[in-house]
Amino acid sequence: MRSVIGYLVCLVVALTIGYTFSPKSPPQAELLATRPDRVQINGLLNLGSRVVAVGERGSILLSDDQGVSWQPASVAPQRDATLTALVALDPQRLLAVGHDGLILRSTDAGSHWQEIRYDSDLGEPLLGIWSSGGDNVMAFGSFGKFYQSSDAGQTWTPQVLDIDSAHLNSMAGGDDGRRMLVGEQGLVLRTADGGQHWQTLPAFYSGSLFGIVRLSANNWVTYGMRGHVFVSHDFGDSWTQIDVGNQLPLYGHVLLPDHSGLVIVGAGSSVVRLDAQGALVGVARLAGLGTLTSAAMVGSRLLVGGERGVLQGSGGSVAALVATQATQ
Repeated sequence: MRSVIGYLVCLVVALTIGYTFSPKSPPQAELLATRPDRVQINGLLNLGSRVVAVGERGSILLSDDQGVSWQPASVAPQRDATLTALVALDPQRLLAVGHDGLILRSTDAGSHWQEIRYDSDLGEPLLGIWSSGGDNVMAFGSFGKFYQSSDAGQTWTPQVLDIDSAHLNSMAGGDDGRRMLVGEQGLVLRTADGGQHWQTLPAFYSGSLFGIVRLSANNWVTYGMRGHVFVSHDFGDSWTQIDVGNQLPLYGHVLLPDHSGLVIVGAGSSVVRLDAQGALVGVARLAGLGTLTSAAMVGSRLLVGGERGVLQGSGGSVAALVATQATQ
């Protein structure tokens, strides 16, 4: 009897070990699941009924419940190239850019994406994308790369800018043809005719600028390395530095509703709020969130993304806070 029991015990142990180490086919849900708190996010976009996030390893995440839960989008082909920015031409047509000159296009609000451009041999990243409305789009990035599309991103034409191959990081503008483009070593370009002619402004800062924001035709804000923030009230003819009290780099921003100003986010979970004229309202630290790269307003909440991903709920590793709490 004891020998029978012993054999049974050995059999159970053997079966357990065999099951543990045998190859398995994970459930399809596990294959498709993407942990939004484990993916670095570089861009956020609120479409109203949907929030779209892009980031490392070609990740595109979608949330249809205001950032509470996230699902991966369908991308064909799926590449490992990091995505850096995205833009909406309208609620359905979206474009995203990234490393290796990657450009992706969606016509169904981000559910499915098709590859438009990819150049792994050159290996140079596109760092930003901006639309002037309608079908006109501009993409830009490292070593002065600048491309224009007049057919909603289906085809692209390179444009040469006289900037000595400087990296281009951010662009902003309006319907009146006034635009600005910023980059490394304090580079600021300005156009008043919709990009037909660009003027390099006199240098007022020697470090990299990561963002440019248009508050009105004359009021503009730019920001970048070491906590530098500058405001212009004359369309870039002159700039005044805003002292935000720290030297942490600032990487992304979002305009607040009702033209009430903007929030800038950056390293060390830093948050800077400016009013509609570019004056400093307040500075805060959102403890434990790491480097923040992007932000979006979702109703009255501020949703942020960065090295620790995007929010999964109020207890997530990256915060979505009531705007007044984050920016008082």
